[in-house]
Amino acid sequence: MAEINTASQPLAVDETPISPSRPNAARKNSLENHLMRRPERQELVEKNILLASTAAPGLQAQQKELEKHMRADSLNEKISHRPAPEALIKEGVLLEDPRSPDEKYAEAIEEEYAKREGGA
Repeated sequence: MAEINTASQPLAVDETPISPSRPNAARKNSLENHLMRRPERQELVEKNILLASTAAPGLQAQQKELEKHMRADSLNEKISHRPAPEALIKEGVLLEDPRSPDEKYAEAIEEEYAKREGGA
Protein backbone atom coordinates (compact mmCIF):
# COMPACT_ATOMS: atom_id res chain seq x y z
CA MET A 1 0.00 0.00 0.00
CA ALA A 2 1.10 3.57 -0.62
CA GLU A 3 2.15 5.59 2.35
CA ILE A 4 0.18 8.70 3.20
CA ASN A 5 2.26 11.82 3.77
CA THR A 6 1.55 12.66 7.40
CA ALA A 7 4.51 15.00 7.77
CA SER A 8 3.93 18.72 8.05
CA GLN A 9 5.88 19.33 4.85
CA PRO A 10 3.70 20.47 1.89
CA LEU A 11 3.78 18.41 -1.28
CA ALA A 12 5.87 19.79 -4.12
CA VAL A 13 3.88 21.33 -7.00
CA ASP A 14 4.96 20.52 -10.53
CA GLU A 15 5.32 23.87 -12.32
CA THR A 16 6.64 22.62 -15.64
CA PRO A 17 4.78 24.13 -18.62
CA ILE A 18 2.24 21.97 -20.41
CA SER A 19 3.27 23.13 -23.86
CA PRO A 20 6.79 22.32 -25.04
CA SER A 21 7.43 25.92 -26.12
CA ARG A 22 9.47 28.26 -24.02
CA PRO A 23 7.53 30.68 -21.85
CA ASN A 24 7.08 34.02 -23.61
CA ALA A 25 6.29 37.10 -21.51
CA ALA A 26 4.52 38.86 -24.39
CA ARG A 27 2.28 35.88 -25.00
CA LYS A 28 1.63 35.45 -21.32
CA ASN A 29 0.06 38.92 -21.13
CA SER A 30 -1.63 38.89 -24.54
CA LEU A 31 -5.17 38.49 -23.17
CA GLU A 32 -4.66 41.36 -20.79
CA ASN A 33 -3.30 43.52 -23.64
CA HIS A 34 -6.25 42.68 -25.90
CA LEU A 35 -8.73 43.44 -23.14
CA MET A 36 -7.10 46.82 -22.54
CA ARG A 37 -7.53 47.70 -26.26
CA ARG A 38 -11.10 46.41 -26.43
CA PRO A 39 -13.53 48.95 -27.99
CA GLU A 40 -16.16 50.62 -25.83
CA ARG A 41 -19.78 49.42 -25.94
CA GLN A 42 -20.99 52.63 -27.63
CA GLU A 43 -18.48 52.17 -30.46
CA LEU A 44 -19.74 48.60 -31.02
CA VAL A 45 -23.35 49.87 -31.07
CA GLU A 46 -22.43 52.52 -33.66
CA LYS A 47 -20.85 49.82 -35.85
CA ASN A 48 -24.02 47.65 -35.49
CA ILE A 49 -22.07 44.90 -33.78
CA LEU A 50 -24.17 45.16 -30.62
CA LEU A 51 -27.83 46.12 -30.38
CA ALA A 52 -28.69 49.45 -28.79
CA SER A 53 -30.84 47.76 -26.20
CA THR A 54 -30.92 47.56 -22.44
CA ALA A 55 -32.65 44.16 -22.55
CA ALA A 56 -30.86 41.04 -21.42
CA PRO A 57 -28.87 39.36 -24.22
CA GLY A 58 -31.16 36.33 -24.07
CA LEU A 59 -34.17 38.55 -24.83
CA GLN A 60 -32.66 40.75 -27.53
CA ALA A 61 -33.54 38.40 -30.40
CA GLN A 62 -37.18 38.31 -29.29
CA GLN A 63 -37.17 42.09 -28.86
CA LYS A 64 -35.85 42.53 -32.42
CA GLU A 65 -38.51 40.14 -33.77
CA LEU A 66 -41.25 42.05 -31.90
CA GLU A 67 -40.04 45.37 -33.33
CA LYS A 68 -40.09 43.84 -36.82
CA HIS A 69 -43.69 42.65 -36.41
CA MET A 70 -44.77 46.00 -34.94
CA ARG A 71 -43.26 47.81 -37.94
CA ALA A 72 -45.06 45.45 -40.35
CA ASP A 73 -48.37 45.98 -38.53
CA SER A 74 -47.90 49.74 -38.67
CA LEU A 75 -47.20 49.66 -42.42
CA ASN A 76 -50.17 47.38 -43.08
CA GLU A 77 -52.42 49.75 -41.12
CA LYS A 78 -51.21 52.73 -43.16
CA ILE A 79 -51.59 50.85 -46.45
CA SER A 80 -55.14 49.83 -45.57
CA HIS A 81 -56.13 53.52 -45.29
CA ARG A 82 -54.40 54.50 -48.53
CA PRO A 83 -56.82 55.98 -51.10
CA ALA A 84 -57.58 54.04 -54.27
CA PRO A 85 -55.98 55.17 -57.54
CA GLU A 86 -59.42 56.24 -58.86
CA ALA A 87 -59.84 58.68 -55.95
CA LEU A 88 -56.37 60.11 -56.55
CA ILE A 89 -57.14 60.58 -60.26
CA LYS A 90 -60.38 62.44 -59.38
CA GLU A 91 -58.47 64.71 -56.97
CA GLY A 92 -55.82 65.42 -59.62
CA VAL A 93 -52.96 63.82 -57.69
CA LEU A 94 -52.46 61.16 -60.36
CA LEU A 95 -52.81 61.80 -64.08
CA GLU A 96 -53.59 58.20 -64.97
CA ASP A 97 -54.04 54.87 -63.22
CA PRO A 98 -50.57 53.48 -62.41
CA ARG A 99 -51.80 49.87 -62.42
CA SER A 100 -51.25 47.64 -65.41
CA PRO A 101 -54.27 46.29 -67.30
CA ASP A 102 -53.68 42.87 -65.75
CA GLU A 103 -53.76 44.33 -62.24
CA LYS A 104 -56.97 46.24 -63.03
CA TYR A 105 -58.56 43.07 -64.41
CA ALA A 106 -57.55 41.01 -61.36
CA GLU A 107 -58.97 43.64 -59.01
CA ALA A 108 -62.22 43.82 -60.99
CA ILE A 109 -62.59 40.03 -60.76
CA GLU A 110 -61.97 40.10 -56.99
CA GLU A 111 -64.59 42.85 -56.57
CA GLU A 112 -67.10 40.85 -58.64
CA TYR A 113 -66.53 37.71 -56.57
CA ALA A 114 -66.91 39.73 -53.39
CA LYS A 115 -70.23 41.14 -54.62
CA ARG A 116 -71.53 37.68 -55.54
CA GLU A 117 -70.47 36.10 -52.25
CA GLY A 118 -71.97 38.93 -50.22
CA GLY A 119 -75.21 39.00 -52.24
CA ALA A 120 -75.76 35.25 -52.43
